[in-house]
Amino acid sequence: MNIRADILFRVYVAFGLIVVFALAVVVKLFHVQVNEGDKWRAMADSMSTKYIHVEAVRGNIYSNDGSLLATSVPEYELRVDLLAGGVARDEIFYEKVDSLALKLSKLFGDKSERAYSSILRQGRKEGARYMLLKRNVTHSQLGQIKKFPIFNLGKYKGGLIAVQQNKRILPFKSLAARTIGYWNENVQPVGLEGAYGGYMNGESGRRLVQRIAGGVWMPVNKDIEIAPQDGSDIISTIDINMQDVAQNALLEQLKKSNADHGCVILMEVKTGEVRAIANYTKTAVGEYKEKFNYAIAGNQDPGSTFKVASYMALIEDKLVDTSMRVETGTYKIPGHIIRDSHEGLGVISVKRAFEESSNAAIAKLINTSYRDNQSKFTDHLYKWHLNEKMGLQIPGEASPVVKNPKNRSWNKNMTLPQMAYGYEMQLTPLKMLSFYNAVANDGKYVAPIFVKEIRRLGKSVKTFQARVVNEQICSERTLKIMKEMLEGVVNEGTGKGIIYNPLYKVAGKTGTAQVADANRGYRAKKQYQASFCGYFPADNPKYSLIVVVNDPRNGYYAAQVAGPPFREIADKIYAKDVEMYTAVQKNVGNTTMPASKAGSKHATATVYRELGIKARFAAANDVESEIDTNNGVSVRDVVMARNVVPDVVGMGLKDAVFLLGNAGLRPIIKGFGKVITQSVEPGTRIVKGNIVTLELK
Repeated sequence: MNIRADILFRVYVAFGLIVVFALAVVVKLFHVQVNEGDKWRAMADSMSTKYIHVEAVRGNIYSNDGSLLATSVPEYELRVDLLAGGVARDEIFYEKVDSLALKLSKLFGDKSERAYSSILRQGRKEGARYMLLKRNVTHSQLGQIKKFPIFNLGKYKGGLIAVQQNKRILPFKSLAARTIGYWNENVQPVGLEGAYGGYMNGESGRRLVQRIAGGVWMPVNKDIEIAPQDGSDIISTIDINMQDVAQNALLEQLKKSNADHGCVILMEVKTGEVRAIANYTKTAVGEYKEKFNYAIAGNQDPGSTFKVASYMALIEDKLVDTSMRVETGTYKIPGHIIRDSHEGLGVISVKRAFEESSNAAIAKLINTSYRDNQSKFTDHLYKWHLNEKMGLQIPGEASPVVKNPKNRSWNKNMTLPQMAYGYEMQLTPLKMLSFYNAVANDGKYVAPIFVKEIRRLGKSVKTFQARVVNEQICSERTLKIMKEMLEGVVNEGTGKGIIYNPLYKVAGKTGTAQVADANRGYRAKKQYQASFCGYFPADNPKYSLIVVVNDPRNGYYAAQVAGPPFREIADKIYAKDVEMYTAVQKNVGNTTMPASKAGSKHATATVYRELGIKARFAAANDVESEIDTNNGVSVRDVVMARNVVPDVVGMGLKDAVFLLGNAGLRPIIKGFGKVITQSVEPGTRIVKGNIVTLELK
């Protein structure tokens, strides 16, 4: 075989192999398309398209008075399909792109007109179908953008794609922020947002998206395939006005005292509904923020506010009465001397010892009464459920620590007398307030609530009422005595002159406690907690209130530190709540009638008629009426004539100046009260600019 034949043979073989391979490829393609087509098409679709979750609009949180505490507002991520049907032709796009860029630049102010134009033109060249244009666009901005050139061509033709996202906002900013809380899948739930996330989250929708160049997922359709279902709304017990008053009063006192932290809680007595709750922690000198909910999670020794429970046990067991005499000043127990914060008052009544908050007195009374049967005292505390959580509607409640003789840490010589005045135990401010609230509520102990109703689309889904912890914590006799003693604290004791208000009665107890420094005890670092817990009006309680200030640096006695914010909050709430006012006794017949000033007969008669007082009119020319005023008020009618000096004698200053000024005269004023003389006689023809001297008395 020659060389030429050999080469040809090899070429034919190679060509034949190529033809065979090509035929095999064609056969395989035919097999894939026909026999396995459905399988591979489904696999391709599953890799390039998928469903994503669309977040539902989270429900709102409302205050008791209907104010919006938390809501979700839509924000949008703007994307653009630069090959949409309306701008498929280049001449349409390039004719309007600069106008669109100008509008975007003016609206957002973050880029120049030229920069926006360059971005849009470059996207057009690259054939972008889902180009990101702007994040965090508000709903009102989106409304304007839809009217811009190109985007105003319509929902599908303009190429505008708005991807909605929901942003949570608090309209009142820091008001009740910690109680409102927040919800996040990866974070421990906080406040109402966390506790009621299951109701408020709603049901997510589903949207079909397709992967395009660059690994970006673009919606297949303009509309969501399965629309999300909005969440339910929460109606809280918080009153926004009371919350504002409470927060401001607490914040002002914390700054004044240079304290480390503090809290305040206001609760409605009958319902257990929390109307206000505030917690502040010092973050810098003179600056405080809500970082921790001390009200429900801040376990500490309650101090002297706990004496209510101690005296209640003694009175319930009929071991003491208010007139019984007890020594104050010091009380010695093995290894320790209990001292009063002020020098002893000597031997005084039990009632007076409570009012003056004597530690020595209550320690002696409890120790001598229960020393031989110490569990009898703690049994009272357990019966009142002071050792149990209250099962609050928001997470984070601390577990109370109330010892009994079975505990390993119980010291038979020291624990009982120290518990008597609020040491060797751990209670939260809300736990302590709830106990006082039971006293105000005629013995009915209810657990506080923060949410009263859940609504969906305006319809009630679920309602809540306070859980009754104890129907009657003690006898009516004991309650009556305790109420009198609590009033005595404000009227005659440690709260006198600071919390006392002559307009309404307040009942409560001061509490000054030294705070233990972790495991190092009370002596390691002297820190104090000042508190005042009580209720008002004492004769018909509507609200209970506690103020706690921790580690104040400018004085630490409770009355001076916790008293002022308590008084401020109570005063402002009383001033706005007319339901708490005592009825005004109508005794008009024996009361001197108010003096009247001269004026329009018709207007005066209308006013006095509404007040239920008879207006008895004298003659027009009489300054002082001689008519009988035993059953009414003497009033002089003044008739106005045109172009003459008006008669203003008997009028108040405002009316007199108004009339003379309108007549073109210049009044000169001497004295105050009502007009008794005028220098220009009434009825004289008016000369513009003339001076009229008025003497008032």
